[in-house]
Amino acid sequence: MRRPALYSSSRPARAAAAQAAAADAAPAATPAEAKPPSSRRSRLRAALASPVLMWSAILLLGAALAASLALQPMQRKLTQEHINAAVLKTMETQVMPSEYARAYDNIRPSVVRVISYVKKSRLKEEEAKLAKESKDPKTGKPKPKPLGPAQDDVTGANDEVENGVGTGVVIIDKGVILTNLHVVNGADRIKVVFHDGLEATATITGVQAENDLAVLQASKIPDDMIAATMRSTSDLAPGDKVLAVGFPFGIGPSASGGIVSGLGRVFRSPEGKQEMKNLIQFDAAANPGNSGGPLVTMDGEVVGIVTAILNPTSARTFLGIGFAVPIENAASAAGLPPF
Repeated sequence: MRRPALYSSSRPARAAAAQAAAADAAPAATPAEAKPPSSRRSRLRAALASPVLMWSAILLLGAALAASLALQPMQRKLTQEHINAAVLKTMETQVMPSEYARAYDNIRPSVVRVISYVKKSRLKEEEAKLAKESKDPKTGKPKPKPLGPAQDDVTGANDEVENGVGTGVVIIDKGVILTNLHVVNGADRIKVVFHDGLEATATITGVQAENDLAVLQASKIPDDMIAATMRSTSDLAPGDKVLAVGFPFGIGPSASGGIVSGLGRVFRSPEGKQEMKNLIQFDAAANPGNSGGPLVTMDGEVVGIVTAILNPTSARTFLGIGFAVPIENAASAAGLPPF
């Protein structure tokens, strides 16, 4: 019987040693070569791709938004009571301008001073004529002169002297001015002074003698000329507040407030030479110099031109009754269409 081959016990040892040597000679494998892990960006992508995580983020954002809205105060609904309370508080804490002050501010840029001049030679002739007419028919002596400042004398027969001072109101922004005829009647030269101090000569372009009105055209006007707003008197009634603006006794511009006392009044001049009808009666103070000035409403709109005061004495001062020509008549004198 054949016996199996027998091997020396040293062979396995040598083989094991060779294998160990080979293992030591071979380079060690790096962890990356063994199992390369995924990068941080890859992990983030993977996390975002997860539907559970995505819905969790949405729910978290929704909860944060709801919390933010809940912390904000609810906007209160604005009611008429709130508006009234705010207006009342403003009126209690702020000083509001009066109706008259607002009316004055509106009309002031349109009001002008009107000054008429005559030559001294003509003035002396008229004074001599008046002196002759003013003599007392019973005694033949001159009547007492009214009280007032003495007139300054001027040298030279051709020198101009101031003959009258009145008021005018610009009704067209091209320099068309309404005033009283008696302010400029017989003047050798007319000067107007605008609200900004600009002075200009003016000429008479229209007359309505039955209403004592004259229309002037200024030779130059301010750059920011503002014409007055005119208002119909159809809804004007006794008791309505009005403001008279002008240059009483040359002082001004001055404002005086009052009410409409009556409508459709008739006035006869002290000399009895003229009678005017359909006048507005008012009680706002007016004196010589107010003639030709505007009578305005609380909106600053012109309803009349101040033309006369009622005073049975020779003082020619205000006693409580003034008259104004309705603006419809005054506007027709300037050729403007009716309201």
